[in-house]
Amino acid sequence: LYKLFANLKFLSSWETVFLTVFLSVIIILTVFGNLLVMVALCKDRHLRRKKTSFFIVSLAFADLLVALFVMPLAAIELTTGQWHFGEIFCLVRTSLDVLLTTASILHLCCIALDRYYAICCQPLVYRSKMTPVRVAFMLIGCWVIPTFISFLPIMQKWNTIGIEDIVKKQSLSGGSNTSCVFLVNQPYALICSAVAFYIPLALMVLAYHRIYVTAMVHVRQIETLQRAGSVPITCSDHVLTIRRIRIETRAAKTLAIIMGCFSLCWAPFFITNVVDPFINYSVPWQMWTAWLWLGYINSGLNPFLYAYLNQAFRRAFLAILCCGDERYTQQGICSTGFSRPSVPSANGTSMALRCSGNVCILQDTHVKMNLKSMLHAAPETLN
Repeated sequence: LYKLFANLKFLSSWETVFLTVFLSVIIILTVFGNLLVMVALCKDRHLRRKKTSFFIVSLAFADLLVALFVMPLAAIELTTGQWHFGEIFCLVRTSLDVLLTTASILHLCCIALDRYYAICCQPLVYRSKMTPVRVAFMLIGCWVIPTFISFLPIMQKWNTIGIEDIVKKQSLSGGSNTSCVFLVNQPYALICSAVAFYIPLALMVLAYHRIYVTAMVHVRQIETLQRAGSVPITCSDHVLTIRRIRIETRAAKTLAIIMGCFSLCWAPFFITNVVDPFINYSVPWQMWTAWLWLGYINSGLNPFLYAYLNQAFRRAFLAILCCGDERYTQQGICSTGFSRPSVPSANGTSMALRCSGNVCILQDTHVKMNLKSMLHAAPETLN
């Protein structure tokens, strides 16, 4: 991206057309992918039962707004070489940019907290912590907190206090053409970057580290059952716990990959955002543009990560794209021989077991609970 934008002022006509098509494809895919996530969560009853789904649909809505209101204006300015919509609308566009990107990472932080309680705590503790009221307050916070570093300071121009001359010079650097320049003073750069990226990122890293440690403990427990050969256990106790561990751990891995993609996409921008005010704003605008669009691309990555990594989302997407084909809406039941009716687990999924009376037998020929199945079994949900 940096090489592409470095020579932007010297692009030929066909190169400008290529850039326009390239940015348009990114915007269209972002809109389509996030709409698909929202529709899937609305239509799929299985996904809709999960508290995590509320965070995911809110995240998809934030990314959709980025694609509809932020990316097109940035693409027009980039391809035409100037800002056409005036100073006030420039401030509004910049405020929306900061608001929506900050909301995205706060949603991921809330998802990490939800996963921490779901995997590291007992089900009853999870239900007591993640109540509907608490989930609602967390969602409200994801949208309200970013306003204090976006619309409030930017519309009041607090971010340019002390650097007014530099901002004016930068906005007119193209001669008669104006540009929508977003420069920030040192206090705003530090506060905004901390709230929007560094503090939430640190919380997510701590949460996922704890989840990983807990998951590895569960893996060793499963390996112990594997070495035991046949272990008689009751259907309502260990079997459901093991099933829950497999699904929740795989879901945590999926969300960790999503968080990692977000960090890699936005880290260059936020590092530059902190460094630039301390080096007299000497970072070239081409680098700013490249890092900014790398962050925008993340808004289109999340839906495809869901489809690729999660079976429940993949099934819901296929059901929508295939006009509700029942082959994709029905859940498979893994069993051998005689199967009892499916038993709901702690996370809302179901499974069939080979049972005799009130005792279920875990055998190597029936259920293979080894390390490989633990890490690679596709989850039914992101709960």
